Amino acid sequence: MKKTNKSNIEWKRELSDVAYKVTREKGTEAPFSGELYNNDKDGLYHCVCCDNELFDSSTKFDSGTGWPSFYQVISDTAIRTNTDKTLGMTRIEVVCNNCGAHLGHVFDDGPRPTGKRYCINSVALKFKNKSL
Repeated sequence: MKKTNKSNIEWKRELSDVAYKVTREKGTEAPFSGELYNNDKDGLYHCVCCDNELFDSSTKFDSGTGWPSFYQVISDTAIRTNTDKTLGMTRIEVVCNNCGAHLGHVFDDGPRPTGKRYCINSVALKFKNKSL
């Protein structure tokens, strides 16, 4: 996939205010507020900014945190991670490898087989049914 590189003006034109704040300014949506939090349909989760495939619904689980959580990324090249030392703690930020959108964070308290919990902002995702 060709890397997506747009100006802030272009992103602001294309994204909702909350999607821009989360994906381009590293914000966080309120827990339990995202429309994809309780989504249990069979499909794929894509980056809201560039349509990059990120997660398969078969790896989604209820972490009780208020954000969609996944135990595995769709491919090793879908995301990249960065050290995040904001808010007085060290976390691992998850970003889209294609466009650099902030997606959320990954933690080492997820279920087997990976033990990972990709805690992702719902507004950073768009869902596509597998049957369509």
